[in-house]
Amino acid sequence: MKPFSLLGKLAKKYSKLIFLTTLTMLGLVGAQLIIPWIIRQLIDRLTTQPLDQGTIDYITRISVIALIVFVARAVMQFTRSYAAHKAGWGVVSDARRLVYQHIQKLSLRFYEDKQTGQLMSRIINDTDLFERMIAHALPDVIVNGITLVGVSAILLSMNVNLTLLTLIPIPIIIFALIGYSKLVRPAFRNRQQSIGELNAVLNDSLSGIREVKAFAREEDALDKVDDKIQLVLHKNLRALKLMAIFNPIFDFAAGIGQLLVIFFGARMAIAGTLSIADLVAFFLYLDSFYTPVRSLGNSMEAVQESLAGFERIAEILTVSPEIANPDEPHTFVEPIQGNIRFENVRFYYNQGEDVLTDINLEIPAGSTVALVGPTGVGKTTLVSLIPRFYDAIEGKIQIDGVDVREIDLDQLHQSVSMVLQDVFLFHGTVRENILFGKPDATEEEMIRAAEIANASEFIDHMPNGYDTLIGERGVKLSGGQKQRLSIARAVLKDSPVLILDEATSSVDTETEMLIQQALERLIKGRTTIIIAHRLSTVRNADRIVALEGSRIVEAGKHEELLAKKGLYHKLYTAQQHLY
Repeated sequence: MKPFSLLGKLAKKYSKLIFLTTLTMLGLVGAQLIIPWIIRQLIDRLTTQPLDQGTIDYITRISVIALIVFVARAVMQFTRSYAAHKAGWGVVSDARRLVYQHIQKLSLRFYEDKQTGQLMSRIINDTDLFERMIAHALPDVIVNGITLVGVSAILLSMNVNLTLLTLIPIPIIIFALIGYSKLVRPAFRNRQQSIGELNAVLNDSLSGIREVKAFAREEDALDKVDDKIQLVLHKNLRALKLMAIFNPIFDFAAGIGQLLVIFFGARMAIAGTLSIADLVAFFLYLDSFYTPVRSLGNSMEAVQESLAGFERIAEILTVSPEIANPDEPHTFVEPIQGNIRFENVRFYYNQGEDVLTDINLEIPAGSTVALVGPTGVGKTTLVSLIPRFYDAIEGKIQIDGVDVREIDLDQLHQSVSMVLQDVFLFHGTVRENILFGKPDATEEEMIRAAEIANASEFIDHMPNGYDTLIGERGVKLSGGQKQRLSIARAVLKDSPVLILDEATSSVDTETEMLIQQALERLIKGRTTIIIAHRLSTVRNADRIVALEGSRIVEAGKHEELLAKKGLYHKLYTAQQHLY
């Protein structure tokens, strides 16, 4: 997607405001051109007509005209500014929504090598440049361009030879503009990139502030942030230095033009081929000729900077979602039962490095299956294929006989709940975090979900109960409390398929017992897949599946697997010695 096509697409909604902006800009150009004309007429009258009552009346009329022009100019300046900014910030809001909406559609694979701060910079800092382009850069370019054409026409009508002399510096200006475009735009793009890097480091440092303090790494964190701050400074100064090189060139070219008018215009006035009134007006219009030329240079800076930001946004918008809704998605009319089937499934993140190979697994509706095996064997990856966080490279996964790639994504995601080891809670209240599972739930449903999750006992003791703020990522809660809120969220969602990924790890025995009780209530009537580190928690599963080396190596009930003396027996025996 090209920068200007993206801008045009977003600006279309605000075409009326942009038209009003353009109309008032044209009026401002007219007002700017009429003032030198008024002064010219006044000087011509004073130098050629007797200073009688008629001249005084003429001065009064010309002053009234000037007053009307000044009032009209003030009104048009307000209208132009307000309309342009309203359109500009409207486009910024739409651009931010568009970028965020697109990023949401991208698969988890897209986020694997991206820093949150970089993505935030694209959404906030780069989209901010749309306002500068619409409300400032483009209007300035248009106004200055029209002014340049209008002044040129007036100057030519006054004196062709003198006007041609003022055009001598134009090639210098054109050369400077070309150089400006080739050098300054990449410099501002690099600056935007460095701002994104600074945001990324800041996000990491602030998100991990507890670890920074715990390991006494404040100085190291400061050094990392400072390095990025200095990089932004360096990139910014380089871009501004290039801009500063070109501005004197514009001023020098304008100075040459004025010098030529002084030298030749004065001689024409002495020779009688140019009136004093025309010479004064020529000087006034000449300032209106070179001012837009200089302003075009400054406007080009804003345009180049904005285009650099647009390109970074376009890079995001051109990334196609790996996981997309099928053209004709299958929608279940009856509630999903939860019968899951893996057929010859293969998956890898990097080609040639299989994470899962030849996975064949049947999980009957309403049953509980536990996945066990060494760390990094692909258990979490396997369950991530069910809600299509990733798609299988080979083979297929079915729910109730339908390939997950054919199921409507919204219905698929609504049908699967996940309780993870690394619980993410949003900054807000207890209520808001539980209702995240079902925003339209009633108060009674929410409280019932908290009771099932064994969360109500600690919520009731909080200062404001369900309206207590828990801080960013639930910083005010213990690990077990976070986990129970996560379970309450899953209870409220009430999905037929439940995935528990290390849901009871890293908590004390008493908390684990409370969580285990909550999970037993949650599991009833659902197809449940449990990834467990503590094998004692999955002894009662309907089926235990052991993975090793990207494959399923054995499956069965607890007693059956112990009797086989295989991988499960080895893992279980090792844990018995530890606990």
